[in-house]
Amino acid sequence: MRTRWWALAALCFAELLVMVDNTIVNVALPTMARDLDAGISGLQWIVDAYTLVFAGLLLTGGYLGDRFGHRRMLLSGIAGFAAVSALAASSQTLGQLIAARAGLGLFAALVFPATLAIIVSIFVGSRERAAAVGIWAATSGIAVAIGPVLGGWLLEHYTWASVFWVNLPLAALAVIAIVAVVPGTRPARVSRFDLPGLALSVVGLGLLTYSVIEGPHFGWTDPRTIGGLVVAVVALGLFAWRELTVDHPILNVRLFANRHFATAAAMISVAFFALFGFIFLITQFFQAVKGYGPLEAGLRTLPFAVVMAVFSPVAMALSHRFGPRLVAVAGALLMSGGFALVEVSSRTSGYWELIIWSMSLMAMGLAFISGPCTQVIMDALDPEQAGAGSAVNDTTREIGGTLGVAVLGSVLTSVYTTGVADRLSALGLPQTVSGLAEDSVMAGVEVARQAPATVADPIRIAVQEVFVDGLHGAVWVAVAITSAAALAALILLRGAPRGHRAQPDTEASQLEREVPATA
Repeated sequence: MRTRWWALAALCFAELLVMVDNTIVNVALPTMARDLDAGISGLQWIVDAYTLVFAGLLLTGGYLGDRFGHRRMLLSGIAGFAAVSALAASSQTLGQLIAARAGLGLFAALVFPATLAIIVSIFVGSRERAAAVGIWAATSGIAVAIGPVLGGWLLEHYTWASVFWVNLPLAALAVIAIVAVVPGTRPARVSRFDLPGLALSVVGLGLLTYSVIEGPHFGWTDPRTIGGLVVAVVALGLFAWRELTVDHPILNVRLFANRHFATAAAMISVAFFALFGFIFLITQFFQAVKGYGPLEAGLRTLPFAVVMAVFSPVAMALSHRFGPRLVAVAGALLMSGGFALVEVSSRTSGYWELIIWSMSLMAMGLAFISGPCTQVIMDALDPEQAGAGSAVNDTTREIGGTLGVAVLGSVLTSVYTTGVADRLSALGLPQTVSGLAEDSVMAGVEVARQAPATVADPIRIAVQEVFVDGLHGAVWVAVAITSAAALAALILLRGAPRGHRAQPDTEASQLEREVPATA
């Protein structure tokens, strides 16, 4: 019995490895821009190449685990992740680094769904599974906060390549732990390989993610954005049609007719929409408005991880006692409250007086949604589709997070670009100078830093105040979406979930049931 909990620790460490890579690179972007002569577009693709490939291949990674064994895919993914990390650290050009980041996303897509699939296979009792899933879900949120801290510390002591070199010893430790304590499993049955289904899923999810990433840059009404979204929907529709007609589908899409499964997936997407959007906004606020350096900004996100870690077990206990519906509704309302608190902020708002309370409410809300809703998803699945079902859970997280950055970032950028142009023109700055400040708030801060002393402070104050106006606009969108999610969960999560459920915590269910570690 104790071995299962050591296995959980090893699996969560592997999950942490790939999730940290979502955010650790962000703090290194300014240094990369200088060393690799990268513009704004290039820097964005250093970040987005990972997300694009990761989200596009998650369903494929889960399916491969269902067919060939989840531990085998997990170990292969970690090994590949470490090898490509070395290539990323050794990159000499922007193109090499972007290609390496895409490779990291590929191997992360093998790792992430395997961790959750193994957890639900070795924790068969309902109480133990609830606790294990809650810890797994908390790890995702904690990783998002740890990334900037670890990246900031590395950059203070080493070059930007260190944010990739650090993956090698971490990956080695993960492999040793997994080989030692994580049991191997064999699929109950192996069906014919569904290559057309995989291809449609990759095209649909990949194009959907790409269109969301590029939407703010092309414009949401641009033919390229609309065309990409339309083709993605068509491809996913064809994927669903195929999965309904083949004997052995990659994913039982009929699960989405189960409103508990579908609502839980949507709630997780909303939660990570809010999480990634918030991290995107608050890191800019810390650096551009409060003047914190990368490590200082990262350290100030740590309370998010602490609150998430503390309240995730609480959320699972409440879910087990009262059901996931009320807990998920409370979580969405807590996230709404955290965002609403940002509306009273200004450029002079203090960290301890306001920001940390907003952050804590959001972290509590994420904990209350993520774990209970993940358990609803996994309890609806048959064991042989645990990998593909885990990938659905993971894909909703990635696409929700990508949408959060894209949508909230678009609102922020729209308000900032218009407002800063007007404010700087009123200060008498030439169009060429105000045009530089319009690129981003960090560019505006740099314009103020290089301006003559007589106008530096007015420029800096104008840039910061306009940024806060944009922040308020973006936050209203988040409040509306999380509030709507609370109402939807209240209505749609009524009644007992249907589908495959964890077994009761009887003495028999505590026995080890996994196949010996041969896969």
